[in-house]
Amino acid sequence: HVQLVESGGGSVQAGGSLRLSCEISLYIYSSYCMGWFRETPGKERAAVAAHYTGTATKYVAVSVKGRFDISQDNAKTTLFLQMNNLKPEDTAIYYCAANWGTYCGLSRYAYDTWGQGTQVTVS
Repeated sequence: HVQLVESGGGSVQAGGSLRLSCEISLYIYSSYCMGWFRETPGKERAAVAAHYTGTATKYVAVSVKGRFDISQDNAKTTLFLQMNNLKPEDTAIYYCAANWGTYCGLSRYAYDTWGQGTQVTVS
């Protein structure tokens, strides 16, 4: 019963900041990959960033490079997405996801478990 739960979404003005959180429940794996993705009507789910717990390696999409950062707490049970200098095109439902195997990166097809999403609106 592994579950991912996102939180921290909201409505902000362009140029503002938000921090999203993803809580992992009933964690049973020693190492894994966590990713953030976003989805809007008419567009496919797109990668934002990913993080591998074993080496703390980060992967960031070109569309948010320099503005967003991915990180994890000391207990490795919560994933964060710090979003700065938000733009209207960042408006989307943001999902966290996990890959329990050896892959880590920005391919949404490789992830096994998904959260329910949290809405981010930038105007």
